[in-house]
Amino acid sequence: MNTKQQTIQKAVSVSGVGLHTGVSATMTFLPAPTNHGYKFQRVDLPGSPIVDADVDNVVDLSRGTTIEQSGARIHTVEHTLAALVGLQIDNVLIQLDGPEPPIMDGSSIQFIDALRDAGIEEQNATRNYFEVNEYVHFRNPEKDIELAALPLNDYRLTVMVDYNSRVISSQHAYLNDISQFPEQIANCRTFVFLHELEALYKQNLIKGGDLTNAIVIVDREVKEGELDYLADLLHKPKVSVNKNDGILNNLELHYPNEMARHKLLDMVGDLALIGRPIKAQILAARPGHAANVAFAKKIKKLIQKNASNQVPQYDPKQPPVLDINRISQLLPHRYPFQMIDKIIALDENSVVGLKNVTMNEPFFAGHFPGNPVMPGVMQLEAMAQTGGILVLSTVPDPENYWPFLVGIENCRFRRNVLPGDTVIFKCAFTTPMKRGIVKMQGRGYVNDNLVCEADMIASLVKKK
Repeated sequence: MNTKQQTIQKAVSVSGVGLHTGVSATMTFLPAPTNHGYKFQRVDLPGSPIVDADVDNVVDLSRGTTIEQSGARIHTVEHTLAALVGLQIDNVLIQLDGPEPPIMDGSSIQFIDALRDAGIEEQNATRNYFEVNEYVHFRNPEKDIELAALPLNDYRLTVMVDYNSRVISSQHAYLNDISQFPEQIANCRTFVFLHELEALYKQNLIKGGDLTNAIVIVDREVKEGELDYLADLLHKPKVSVNKNDGILNNLELHYPNEMARHKLLDMVGDLALIGRPIKAQILAARPGHAANVAFAKKIKKLIQKNASNQVPQYDPKQPPVLDINRISQLLPHRYPFQMIDKIIALDENSVVGLKNVTMNEPFFAGHFPGNPVMPGVMQLEAMAQTGGILVLSTVPDPENYWPFLVGIENCRFRRNVLPGDTVIFKCAFTTPMKRGIVKMQGRGYVNDNLVCEADMIASLVKKK
């Protein structure tokens, strides 16, 4: 799985009819900055309102996932979101001049192709994964639906479907590596049973559905007169059924288990509404949009529960965002005042830096000899240097500026820092920068324990 956030290199558009609304629309994917996430924009409405792709914005689950915010509604978002997740793209603005993304062929593959044509661009910020740290379970006993998330340092999904049908037996699909989504899952099309078709039309749904964008499964005997009625319903001159496979118009399946794979595709798209990439083993029996969304809400609640205790995590196997050489190019500090060894996360609002404390630090020679404790003022200096990197990141030419610490408030030292400790510093802006002055909160952690904290004021001064 990617460690860095990604967007696309340029705008790209697709056009077509919406599955349920039947309205033609053009959907345009645009590059977006770090931590933007997925946002839809209804450019056909006054003010071009934006709708965040968030599970809390789900308003309807009638055969698809519909979101709404500020009076703007987007129907059937799951196939679009699945394509973005499958390509590990984190930040995109999705503009629509209609109420629903084009259904295309009923899968995500044409979105995948368009996004690949636009090019994928790595961004200078780490992906904000949420690693599921406890068992999460959802069950609907009435429909015999069950979903579970288990802790795993990866993202894997397994889906089982069973429709008690003579045409579709029990099917399984799995995805052990999200990078395999484009080749193994993305081209799997949506499907509907014949007995559901007329009911969906009567519910004013699938207005844009036809045999080019959905698999119709014939799970009962069909008389000749009924075939004429179906042809008229689907705007076709004639339809037929092959009794061997039970698929209307003898449509050829991409895989024997294409239906299970499409359910997995839907789940990937629906779980994107959690708002962050996740790490977990997902197991699902007979999932649907309503269950997926209820399950996503449970995971989001777990994220919120953990948010207050969220401590930056360091994986030494991952490459840093900035190594010591790049830090030296940005900051003027040198031995013995160069305090930060790595920057492991950096985005528009926050930065995470790392300091390895060794017995060879020069201050240990005279600070509490025989009982080495890192001086609080040196902890504060390391925190300030970390914040200096964040401040410098706000300008396109950081080499032409000095970052100065001009104020400290609410400073506290909670625990001793000793030789052998690795201190992880996180600094985040608390106010926007005005006239080169900005406020930020800094915190230092050792082994997930808070050791120091302070509110700092920094000034960005142009070099003469």
